[in-house]
Amino acid sequence: MIRLSICEGLRTSFRRPVRAGGKNALRRSAFRRLLAATLLATGAAAAQVITVDTRTGTVTNGAASGSAPVDRRYQQIAPTHVPLTKSELDAKTRLELIRLLNAEQGFAMRPFPRGHKGLTLAANGKLEPVGENYLDMVTKEGLSAKPGDRLVLTDVKIERAKIVFDLNGGPDPKHRFMRHVQVGVGPEMNPVMQGGNDPEPVGARLTLAFQGRVPELTGAELKALLAPLISFDVKTPIQAFTDTLPGKLKEAILGHHVLVGMSTDMVLFAKGAPESKTREMDGLMPFEEWIYGRPPQPVEFVRINGNQVIRVEIAKMGEPPAIFTKNEVEGLMRTDGTPLDMGESKTWTAKVGDVERDPDTQAPAAPPSLRAPGEKLPAGDATTGEMKPVRFPKQTPDAQSSSSTDEQPDGQPSGKAQMPAADASQPAPAKAPPTNGAPPN
Repeated sequence: MIRLSICEGLRTSFRRPVRAGGKNALRRSAFRRLLAATLLATGAAAAQVITVDTRTGTVTNGAASGSAPVDRRYQQIAPTHVPLTKSELDAKTRLELIRLLNAEQGFAMRPFPRGHKGLTLAANGKLEPVGENYLDMVTKEGLSAKPGDRLVLTDVKIERAKIVFDLNGGPDPKHRFMRHVQVGVGPEMNPVMQGGNDPEPVGARLTLAFQGRVPELTGAELKALLAPLISFDVKTPIQAFTDTLPGKLKEAILGHHVLVGMSTDMVLFAKGAPESKTREMDGLMPFEEWIYGRPPQPVEFVRINGNQVIRVEIAKMGEPPAIFTKNEVEGLMRTDGTPLDMGESKTWTAKVGDVERDPDTQAPAAPPSLRAPGEKLPAGDATTGEMKPVRFPKQTPDAQSSSSTDEQPDGQPSGKAQMPAADASQPAPAKAPPTNGAPPN
């Protein structure tokens, strides 16, 4: 993001040096009048901030920049209301807090990034950073803990006006300063810390900041201040994870339902590990098919592309499969409050096979034609007409027996040629007239 202030730009232009002289004096006077008119005309807009999104190139003003949808995991938290005393924390209470919180376990309510700086939470106040800066930190430094993951407070440091918590080992490597110290005699130097192949730290850091000084606190009050980011309640992993989600999405996971748009973590919390997996290609898009259930029980096919569910198919015995393709999670995870339209139908039924018509009760489809819709061919064209079923001619038993020639026992054909049987559809041959009173044959 690039933010430009209108007032800052005008102030910079006004501070430009102007040489003395008649024309320059007139220019300076005209510029001052223009500046005053601009400030009066813009009014409150003089302090307006213009935001330029370097990724998409969109330009928004300060009023509209806050209305952009942000993932709920990176939005601003709701401040707590824990009453704090005005007395300063003494040495005894300091030791008790360190003893109580050291090695304490909780559940992450927000994504925790790696990095030396970490997140900063003001006591009964806001979280820094938030929004896009929060997402950039997670993307740049890496993710230490996801919402619902277990956290361990490995180190607690209480300073004058803040308390620093190292989570899951902290973001700094061990002995990071001593690694640069070497001891030796002459040209041979040996490092003080041996074994520089320690694994890279994957922990996070959280700073709880107070105004002026750290007041007198009990362990319960300190946990209440950290509640927006860390939950110390006794929960199961699925309870800790679903507490970070919106209500409708939480009900779906606890009800063991898979919605299109869920992540793989949500699917695992809702249904557990699949009984089988297949990897296929849909054109150029690879996907995984997670299969739950076996016949005669309902079988659920969950199609996943990357880390998101893109298709859910539920097949039941004796029923056509129900297929879900609409993303129902995106609106729930955005801060713009996109409602989930429950009245809209989200299923469509797939027909089994390629049969479009019942041949016993429905007429066949019209044959293909090159005629345009509504076009009529000339009436004199004898080739026009509709396609009709092909009828095969019926054969009589005499025709079937006469199709073969008679043969002699020795394999030689007989001298008499057998005439084909007369066809009833053909006229009988005319008889020859008698000659010289001879009787006809």
